[in-house]
Amino acid sequence: MTLVFHRRQWTICYTGVMNDHCDFYRRPYSRREMIRRSACGFGALALAGVCADQVAAEDKRNSLALRAPMFTPRAKRVIFIFMQGGPSHVDTFDFKPELIKRDGQDIDFTGVRFGTFGAKSKRKLLKPLWSFKPHGQCGQQVSELFPHMAEHVDKMCMIHSMHTEGVAHGPSTLFLHTGATNLVRPSIGSWITYGLGTPNQNVPGFVTINPSASKGGPRNYANAFLPTVFQGTAIGRAGQPVANSKIQNITNRLLSEDIQKKQFEFLQSMNRQQLERKPEDERLEATIESFELAYRMQQNAPGIMDLSNETQSTRKLYGIDQKETENFGRQCLLARRLAEADVRYIQINYSDESPNPRWDQHSNMPKHAEHAKAVDKPVAGLLADLHQRGLLEDTLVWWGGEFGRTPFAQGKDGRDHNPRGFTVWLAGGGTKPGYVCGATDEIGHYAVENKVHMHDLHATILHLLGLDHEKLTYRYAGRNFRLTDVSGNVVKDILAQGRADGSRG
Repeated sequence: MTLVFHRRQWTICYTGVMNDHCDFYRRPYSRREMIRRSACGFGALALAGVCADQVAAEDKRNSLALRAPMFTPRAKRVIFIFMQGGPSHVDTFDFKPELIKRDGQDIDFTGVRFGTFGAKSKRKLLKPLWSFKPHGQCGQQVSELFPHMAEHVDKMCMIHSMHTEGVAHGPSTLFLHTGATNLVRPSIGSWITYGLGTPNQNVPGFVTINPSASKGGPRNYANAFLPTVFQGTAIGRAGQPVANSKIQNITNRLLSEDIQKKQFEFLQSMNRQQLERKPEDERLEATIESFELAYRMQQNAPGIMDLSNETQSTRKLYGIDQKETENFGRQCLLARRLAEADVRYIQINYSDESPNPRWDQHSNMPKHAEHAKAVDKPVAGLLADLHQRGLLEDTLVWWGGEFGRTPFAQGKDGRDHNPRGFTVWLAGGGTKPGYVCGATDEIGHYAVENKVHMHDLHATILHLLGLDHEKLTYRYAGRNFRLTDVSGNVVKDILAQGRADGSRG
């Protein structure tokens, strides 16, 4: 149906085309009649515009001010320990006796990384290169790669049935962080700070330590279309010693604090005058708030990042006294200090800037031993320290990579990417301790029992923080976006007893 002005009168043409042959479908109106009949329509358009402005105003929320969760939370904060490159689950936490028994056998696999997509190809099974044994009261099997982490299995909730999107590092890493492989979307840390704000206005709500510039790069901690205040703050970069990692421009040694304060107050007064003339400018308001946060960080962040006042026993607990573990130990200790300062989302990155991420052993699986030694004691130290300080109860610790590795060999002693089945573990924050969720098949290739998609894991993390993943949305480009897109289910099996449905009861 088309409304056209023709021969000094308005005409509704039901064919959608105005021509000399559509008289049968036309109904003529005078201009006065057209205005009278369409008045309600114009009113509806005006109402829609007003409502849209109200929604935009209500959803602006470009402040880190503390906001109430949607229901009673189990956790207040998250520490994500990212093992970039994909550690092999069948060599670390997912014990498969059948894989050991059938070592060297040729088996048909449907490939996602070799040959024609979906075609079958013969591949030789490769048994774990390290032995397993049970640990803790729960009896969880852990390989000899992680002797220190194995001491804490009774705190861990293992998910052996993870599966995800993407078969290469870039898409899978981006999906892990943002819930999408090919769009610019907010990272999980940005979603969480958007939904909850932060209890401490003197530090960022979202911090990532030594992130990689590749495989998603800054998009892995970006705010995308959320207000800029929710972007993650990077400390250092991959490949840089953590001892040298600083928040850029956090200090000014050329001017005294008094002069810096006067300069800052003068700058902000001009900014606010500009905002008074353009109160609808959200980006300007977000910039002003970012300046406020940056100034407060200058007063507080240096003290949080200074590890020199930690006791020798604490430094030893994290392995800072040993060359192999010193660098990652500093990351883990800094994460604990940030958690104490009520930073909402903290990411620790075990990554570098070489062509292949650290755990990406396509032709040299023995290299896993070097990486395991670098992270094992620091991660165990973090769990122990959080526990003894009473922080583990309301801190959710998440350990894992973007995918796992295949049970078959690539080359002589390597393994390929495996997004179809792998392991992550959670600890604290309302998860069941000493619990195992799901399983891969008998050789560790596919997730087959209680499958948990990355969207499901995201939904569960939000749930533990008191956020409903279906209701945590942001309207952009004419639609509501959320971290889990149109998918995701809370994995209720891994929630500790009480309030599993998120109720306050």
